[in-house]
Formats: sequence, structure tokens, C-alpha cells
Amino acid sequence: MAAKLEQDVAAAALAALNTAEGKADPYPHYARLRALGPAVTSADGMLVVTGYRQSAALMRDHRLQKMPELILLAAGHHDWRDRPSLRLMYTSVLVLNPPEHTRLRRLISAAFTIRRVAGLRPAIERITAETCERVEGSTDFVTDFAFPLPVTVIGELLGIPPADRAAFQPLVRDWTMVLEDLSPAAVDRADAAAVTIRDYLTDLAAARRAKPADDLISAMMTALDDNEALDAEAVVTMAALLFAAGFETTTGLLTNGLLALLAAPEQAARLRTEPEIAAPAVEELLRYDSPVQFMSTRSAPTDLTIAGIDFAEGQRVLNLVGAANRDPAVFDEPDRLVLDRAAEPPLSFGGGVHYCVGAPLARLEGQIAFPALLSRFPRLALAGTPVIRQGLALHSYTSVPVTTN
Repeated sequence: MAAKLEQDVAAAALAALNTAEGKADPYPHYARLRALGPAVTSADGMLVVTGYRQSAALMRDHRLQKMPELILLAAGHHDWRDRPSLRLMYTSVLVLNPPEHTRLRRLISAAFTIRRVAGLRPAIERITAETCERVEGSTDFVTDFAFPLPVTVIGELLGIPPADRAAFQPLVRDWTMVLEDLSPAAVDRADAAAVTIRDYLTDLAAARRAKPADDLISAMMTALDDNEALDAEAVVTMAALLFAAGFETTTGLLTNGLLALLAAPEQAARLRTEPEIAAPAVEELLRYDSPVQFMSTRSAPTDLTIAGIDFAEGQRVLNLVGAANRDPAVFDEPDRLVLDRAAEPPLSFGGGVHYCVGAPLARLEGQIAFPALLSRFPRLALAGTPVIRQGLALHSYTSVPVTTN
């Protein structure tokens, strides 16, 4: 009886997360789930994790495997390798296991080392100053700052020509919906976007192979000649994922972070006058309202016990990152924004072998952007109602009207 009641409460909370209200503000529903314990089994057998320590341990444990086929087959996509959006997403490094994951990750790891990213600071400061010019007056923060800043940075790194970058925003939004919505309509829309992304990057990669430039796509194409295990499709898939992740999640960090700061003016004032707290401030903004709210592609290949949790063979894991980041067992007053909070790091970038390779770059962009915005525009304020982005896995906004007057 107790187990049935627990499943009913969990089902109601999970259903609420899929409503428009739940996607806009998932945190009350996370609290309902957390009241059942740090991990609960849903009616379909999936383990739903809300505890920080449990979630962190599961992310680090290599015994849990990425098994995207389970999700795709359960959704009826037996032909998923023939669907452009599903093939482009679900054969990427995001959902691969070692050794394939390790081999592909090596292609890009050197581009995102802390030292290499630190060397990008002058360029990011320049891009930030230029992008701030677009915010003056009344504008849309997403359109004029939160998107163009990271898309310029990742576009420069990869080698996407400036004139082509803006067109990727709606395409990436449609494509990445397959991370959480596998309905026929969503996949059809994602397929159209994925074909455009794939064909564009295939042509660009071929051009870079013929005439290399000083960018990451050129470097990956050059690596083909030295590694027989790589092919052009793998490079295109990697480039698509890097470009999408390079601006989509950072756009979320900048947008969610700005809204959190505007709702806590005393904290915004601190960052405006104390730019030296930018590093912990970005960690806190990531914790407070993460642009990635859940991760759901890992499963137990056999019976396992991890962090005191027993898994049955094939059992799926839903890591509710947004809930773990507000676990009161780890964070004092977790629903309050405290920019110089001294605590465990947020789980927004994942963990273990799948820890986000672009985390240093996203952090640096936030550490530069927020102090620059707040000092340049001390009267920055909302000028309308923000529009939430569809979906929950990638949690952000498509429009945030602001004024600097």
C-alpha cells in the first residue's frame, strides 16, 4: 500500500512537470518528489533521483550505461537510425559509452582545456562589449544578448561563418526537442531541422578538409587522415552537438541567470560592485536555475547497487538535476540566491566521463557577461513577461523583454 501511494504521488508530480506551469516553475514539484526520499521508483519502473549526493554518485559511476535504444524503442521508433534527428542526436558523444565515447571525446578535449579556454578571455571580453551595444534601450535580452554572445563564441571556435550563425537558433531548438519529446509531430519537425543542420555541416566540413582554417572543424577533419576509426559522419555529428550545446545551454545560463538576478536586486548589486565574486556567482546561478534540468539516458546493464540504491537489470535512471541542485540536505536555504555561497558545485554540467566538455567555456562566458551587463546597465529591468522555452530538459526562455532606462 505504501509503495502504491508513493508511486501515485510520484506520478502526479511527474505529470505536473510536463504542464506549462510545471515547465515554467518545476521547483515545487521537485519538492513533492523529494519528500518521498532522495530516489523513488515510478510506476513504469524508472528510478527518479532528486537527492544531490545520490545524483552525483550515479553520474560518476561508469557501471550505469547509456542505452538510448531503450527510450527510442519504447517510444515506437524502431527505425530511429533512419530518422535524421534521432540518428544525429543518438549516435553523438552525448549518448555513447566508452570506448567509443572516449575516442570521440579526444577529438575535442584539447580545445576546451581550462588553459586553452582562459586564453579566449580577451576575445570573449571584446565580444561581450560589442554585444552589450545591442542591449541599450528597450530590447529582447534573448535575441540581442543571450543568443548572439555564445553563438559568436562557439561559432568562432568551430569555424561557422558569421552570416550563417543566426539561422541555427530555431533549427537547434527544433532538433534538440528529441531529447524529451519523441512524439511523431516533434520528431517530424526535428527531422527537417536535422537535415538542414547535417547538410550544412557536411558541406562546411568538406570545404575545411580541402582548405583547412584555424578552427575546430578543420582540426577534426585533419584528424580523419590519422585515425581510421573516424569518418566524416562522426565529425559532422560532433560539430552539430558542439554547436548546439555551445550556445543553447549558455543562452539558458545567461537568460535564467539574468532573471534570477533581477528578482534578487541585492545580489545583483553585489555582483555589480564586486566583480571578483563572478566565479562563485556563476556557480550559484547554475545551481539556482539550471539550464539543464534532467538527464535520462542511462540504465543499469545488470543488477547493481550504487549509493545505497538497488537497481534491477535494464532499469532506467532519471536524474533530476534541477532538484538535486536545490537539495536542502546539501544547500542551506536552497531556494534563495546567494552569489558567494560556499557549497558543493552544481550538477548542471553532469559528471563522470560525460561531464560537459564545454563547461570551462560556459563558465567563463558567464563570469565575463554578468558583471559587464550589470555595470554597464545599472537600471536594467524587465519590460514585459518572459516567454518560457518549450520543454524541460533544456530549461530557458525564448523571449525576455528588458529596458536599460
